[in-house]
Amino acid sequence: MVQGKNRWWRTFRDALRGGNVDYTTGNLDHALLLLAIPMILETAMESLFAVVDIFFVSKLGQDAMATVALTESLVVLVIAVALGLSFSTTAFVARRIGEKNPEEASRGAAQSVLIGLASSTLIGAIGFVFAPELLTIMGATPGILANVTFARIVLGGCGTLMMLFLLNAIFRGAGDAVIAMRVLWFANIINIVLNPCLIFGLGPFPEMGIAGSALGTVIGRGSGVLYQLWLLASGAGRIHVRPADWKPNAELLRHILRPSLNGMFQIFVATASWTALVRIAATFGPTVLAGYTIGIRVIMFSIMPSWGLSNAAATLVGQNLGAKAPDRAEAAVWRAGFFNAIFLGSLSVAFLLVPERILSIFTGSPQVLAAGALCLRYISACYVLYAYGMMMLQAFNGAGDTATPTRINLIGYWVVQIPLAWALAHPLGLGPSGMYAAVTLAEVAVSLLAIYYFRQGRWKQAAI
Repeated sequence: MVQGKNRWWRTFRDALRGGNVDYTTGNLDHALLLLAIPMILETAMESLFAVVDIFFVSKLGQDAMATVALTESLVVLVIAVALGLSFSTTAFVARRIGEKNPEEASRGAAQSVLIGLASSTLIGAIGFVFAPELLTIMGATPGILANVTFARIVLGGCGTLMMLFLLNAIFRGAGDAVIAMRVLWFANIINIVLNPCLIFGLGPFPEMGIAGSALGTVIGRGSGVLYQLWLLASGAGRIHVRPADWKPNAELLRHILRPSLNGMFQIFVATASWTALVRIAATFGPTVLAGYTIGIRVIMFSIMPSWGLSNAAATLVGQNLGAKAPDRAEAAVWRAGFFNAIFLGSLSVAFLLVPERILSIFTGSPQVLAAGALCLRYISACYVLYAYGMMMLQAFNGAGDTATPTRINLIGYWVVQIPLAWALAHPLGLGPSGMYAAVTLAEVAVSLLAIYYFRQGRWKQAAI
């Protein structure tokens, strides 16, 4: 027993230290844990941005929370572009590292950053200028429109979010998960300090209300991006981007952009469906919308370990395919799914039994608590099956096959979830319960399709 504990402690310690590990050989569980532990902590830190924001903003009332919900539903395009680029970038870098070609990995990383900078500048400008009109389209009330400065800052500064995602994807693909984790720690510390100071005017800081939350988050993420760029330029990890690598390379740009477009659409399909749910939730009034907002925040934060695990599986897939070890790549995904099922199964029990106690951290309103608890109970009901589905979807992306998960998302979210959520909620009169039931059924459909296509094995021949 003591020996087993010591072994786990050594693995945990080694994972946080990092180092030049070859993930294409040796014990698979050990390799998975060395990658997963810092990636889990990284994704937890990213989710902490949202939790910190909603914790302090919740003190400003329901209109403030609803403003956050509608604004973040507009960030779907940014998230789609960021994650789409991240998928192809991680796959490209991981494949080149598996092939023992770090110089080409560095060149590809630089080209991905150029794409990200151009995209985020355009999207940020549009979001800043048209923030009021976009909120109105989403069904904003006068109380929400009064907080338009929050939306302008979040949408105008969305480039920091995109670059934070993209640059960490480079580190993850290379196997430098510890670097990505440390970046998020650094950015979050700044965000946690600035948020309450700028919202409530603590010390020498001005009292900006909800706008202070947006500004603190953008500054925190921007600081993280500057740190990432310094790390790439200094060669602190496996990727060392030199000045010559920043010169645009048409061939490499096309090579990375092609799967990125599929990846962008893949995420847009998924996140747009959540935007549609926000729109449906808004039809039930601010109480249901506030409960939905808090419930989704709790869900996203709590499943961050699963996303960290899926990122680890994607890196193992890419590197082992590059090393001509497809069977090891497949085995890594099944092992990751097994660990994830244990974790999400335990989480599901908590959400089904005591959701009100969990949500009470964020609100004392009985009505909002009841609305949020309904969200948690329905959505967590499919967690064990979803545990495997999310691993398979990320495995496709890690292999460079971004088209398959895009098709799966289209079926699950746009064919099943959106129309069914509206039909159950309104024409059939089930209200919020019907909307959440549609989410559960859609996640089941997505998971079953992902497992089916993964078992066919065509992803092993994907080129990146």
